[in-house]
Amino acid sequence: MYRKSIIVALILVYLVIIAGAVVRMTGSGMGCPDWPKCFGYIIPPTEQSQLDWHENQSYKKGQVIIFEESLRIAKEDFNTSNAFEAKNWNGYDKHDYAVFNPWHTWIEYVNRLCGALAGLAFLVMLGAALFKERNKKRITLSIIAVLLIGFQGWIGATVVYSVLSPVRITIHMVIALVIVALLIYMLYEATEHSLKFKYDASFKTGMLVALALTLVQIILGTQVRQHVDDTIDNVGYAAKSLWLERPELTFYIHRSFSVIVFLLNAWLFQRNRKKRLGHSSFNWVVLLICLEILTGILMYYLDFPFLSQPLHLVIASVLFGIQYYILLTAFKEKTVHNTTTLV
Repeated sequence: MYRKSIIVALILVYLVIIAGAVVRMTGSGMGCPDWPKCFGYIIPPTEQSQLDWHENQSYKKGQVIIFEESLRIAKEDFNTSNAFEAKNWNGYDKHDYAVFNPWHTWIEYVNRLCGALAGLAFLVMLGAALFKERNKKRITLSIIAVLLIGFQGWIGATVVYSVLSPVRITIHMVIALVIVALLIYMLYEATEHSLKFKYDASFKTGMLVALALTLVQIILGTQVRQHVDDTIDNVGYAAKSLWLERPELTFYIHRSFSVIVFLLNAWLFQRNRKKRLGHSSFNWVVLLICLEILTGILMYYLDFPFLSQPLHLVIASVLFGIQYYILLTAFKEKTVHNTTTLV
């Protein structure tokens, strides 16, 4: 039960990463300008008319409308008259963004639903640790995981309140990867092993550097994406050929680092085979790096083909997870008794 709950939680975290990547690709981050509700609704509106002020209509306390290009929140239950009365409404004080786009709203809403499901999975995992495992280490790790996913939810709210601050988006992504790493460690610790991994100090050190480079690449990638977002604000979504016409320095660093990442991982792949270290999962690392480079090339030279952006981020996140798992096995200096790999 405990191990299965970790697997479900890990899958859902990756699902949230996928949903978040789609949100970023479509520019839907402000699709729900409030948090945790969406325009004051548990189930968001589908039409602009649901957010317009109407005369002779009943409004509930906390209900949101868009009036004169700003969000207004009903102070209490009341019925409107023939004219708008400001005394019945509070302004929204977190930010001044007040645009309704049904596509953006529902894409962001699905993202939040995935996050809520992940949160429930973490609570189930904690329950399994408390009542099934009764192992202090596993209980402690589960509590840390629940606290992290809660903190991640709060960071998500601050991203909205800041109207998509680049720094907070980057922090949001890094915390997601920390959660992935924690879950993979918990899964590794809860798995009975029978595979034999030979210890090699150079391979272990190389894996540490490779994992760090992947993390740096993901952070740089979020900065490149921010430049793209800023360019989109100026030239629009239709002018994809202009999105990276004048890239910033971070783009060139990001692109150059990809060569270093490839060469280092190619060396690790060769060393793993030559020394027969037993890390068969490294085949996935090579495949994912090739796919990552391919999606990067497609975005730059073919003007961001459909789904290339979320695929680029999701592949990088999966790569990070697999590299971290291999690093865990590389740190083991003695043979462990194992029946399965995690990938």
